[in-house]
Amino acid sequence: MSDAQRLDANARAASDSPSHPDHAESVATEPEERIQRSLFGEILDWMLVPLLLLWPMSIAITYLVAKSIANHPFDRALDDRVTVLAQQVKEVNGKLAAPLSSSARDILRADDVDNVYFQVLGPRGEYVDGDRDLPSPPAEDDKVPTGSVQFHNNTMRGTEVRVAYVYVDLRRNRMGRAALKEPYLALVQVGETLDKRAHLANEIIKGVILPQFIILPIALALVWFALSRGLSPLAELQQRIRARRPDDLSPIESGQVPEEISPLVRSLNDMLERLSQSIEMQKRFIADAAHQMKTPLAGMRMQSELAMRETSQAEIRRSLEQLSKSSESATRLVNQLLALARAENQTPEAKPFVPLELSELARKVVQDWVQPSFTRRIDLGFEQPGHPIMVRGNPVMLRELLSNLIDNALHYTPEGGSVTVRVRADVVDGFAFLEVEDTGPGIPAAERGHVFERFYRILGSNAEGSGLGLSIVREIAQQHDASVEILNNPHSHDPKFPGCLVRVCMHMEQRPEFIEDIG
Repeated sequence: MSDAQRLDANARAASDSPSHPDHAESVATEPEERIQRSLFGEILDWMLVPLLLLWPMSIAITYLVAKSIANHPFDRALDDRVTVLAQQVKEVNGKLAAPLSSSARDILRADDVDNVYFQVLGPRGEYVDGDRDLPSPPAEDDKVPTGSVQFHNNTMRGTEVRVAYVYVDLRRNRMGRAALKEPYLALVQVGETLDKRAHLANEIIKGVILPQFIILPIALALVWFALSRGLSPLAELQQRIRARRPDDLSPIESGQVPEEISPLVRSLNDMLERLSQSIEMQKRFIADAAHQMKTPLAGMRMQSELAMRETSQAEIRRSLEQLSKSSESATRLVNQLLALARAENQTPEAKPFVPLELSELARKVVQDWVQPSFTRRIDLGFEQPGHPIMVRGNPVMLRELLSNLIDNALHYTPEGGSVTVRVRADVVDGFAFLEVEDTGPGIPAAERGHVFERFYRILGSNAEGSGLGLSIVREIAQQHDASVEILNNPHSHDPKFPGCLVRVCMHMEQRPEFIEDIG
């Protein structure tokens, strides 16, 4: 292998390797191009994701509600116990006592699940009876009304307990004493652990959550089925479109689709209508072009056959001259066909319009036609105002428009005549005018509506042409939201050659500095 071949192989290997920048970029962008969003999946996600987020919240709320429900019956039982115990607290011989028999204590502490504690404290906090280590109520609860049972949660011996407490007013036993007006309260508390409450709360949660585990899959299945049924019209529409023939561009029936899909179907029908018109236009263009090309090609073939039969140099030269004219005519026809096709397929979206100075564009186009006007002995002139005229458009297409107008004028103007290209503006109304004026035979008023048709030629016209020039002009003008008007030449006074004035009216580009310059 030579050095050159080896270098070429290395270069190809480097370009094909994953480390090559172009290869890496294509690999990086390839997955993005394959991403396809699913309407079914998006709807399912938007339905299931909130549901799955709300489900844990529902469990938490259910747990709190279950604990609240479980507390109520046990709090009432605890309330009864502390009330009964408070009724036993008495002052005997100046001392506080809570005389409870052993059986009463057993009943008070009787519980198969939880541990029950009680405590009685005197007005000065001295221990009277019960469990000494039972936690006291919070300090801010010492102002609660007497006889009102309150609750608080605390910890005893490393276990959480629920405590019910009440302050007992002992002044009823001190009637007639001065201390009657002073507070004389005893504290009575009864507490129990939370095992029964937790067990009941768990049972409630199980009773609520377990059915949800059964209902949730059923709900998901129903959602899946409902979405499948709801999106089935899309699948039916897809099958109807796929079953169509390739040449069937008829509108899709929108009465058989849901209301939400109707705008999409209408938009698709509009696109099919535009596509049908475009295809029909292309078919007509191809048919007309094929028909028009037959004449120059047949003439060229005939002239070449005559030249091959002739032996006289003069006749051969004459045949070659006719062959040259036919080829020139065919070339001009092909160029105009290509220009018309380019004008029809040119859209502002494909190539956006830009601001441009109309006088400068027209001056450059006129310069391109000076030499052909000298050859035909026609005076080609150009007139422009002293201020710029700004319009928005495609410069290539506007040059094509003006070139066709000048070409038509030079073809139909006899030798010694004149053609004038003029650019002017109506600043008040905001219009720019591009005019081409000639001293030719003119266009009768009855024919002015037909000369814009493709391949239309006025009867009796002896000038060579294909009848496409004004069709190109109209197509480009329509794309620029401009109008084309054909008038008589106001400066011609020859009845045999009244002349013609073709005027293109465009919207000016409104610019504040331009208005100030004119002012």
